Amino acid sequence: MKTKELFSILEQHQEKELLFEYVQNSFVGANYHITEVKHIVIDSVDCGAQTDSWNETIIQLWESPSEFHKTKHMSALKALGILKKVGKMKPYDFDAEVKFEYSNKTFHTAQLFVNDFETEDNKLILNLGVEKTACKAQELCGVPETVVRTLEKAKEKVEACCSPESGCC
Repeated sequence: MKTKELFSILEQHQEKELLFEYVQNSFVGANYHITEVKHIVIDSVDCGAQTDSWNETIIQLWESPSEFHKTKHMSALKALGILKKVGKMKPYDFDAEVKFEYSNKTFHTAQLFVNDFETEDNKLILNLGVEKTACKAQELCGVPETVVRTLEKAKEKVEACCSPESGCC
């Protein structure tokens, strides 16, 4: 989801409580705070020696231990107010992918994509999820899209990809 889409959804559902489902049927606690908004510029080189760059908006969520028994989640209006205040200090790239950074005692720290959203009663629920890592230079490096079935074949493919003549790192 792009940053501009998040703002639009929050605008449309200002009166609703804002919930985050970080894995199926597991939600960030009602005691969460938006503790940081990061405007990230990624400037990368992949294993095929190809360069790329893009921007991301990372919104960090943190559960306050002192508000553990809180039952009402932050409203979309309040979240929107926080995000707009940040935007006045550090402008957004509204075309940047938005992610939410979160962890708790049983869930590792992760930057989660917004896969979808839904409304239910007085709730706006953002469905978050991880995206698996992938080789961006699969075609260039000759990495097959299908899973290699034997260790021997896997070793041959890795050696071919990693040879000095392959053009890969």
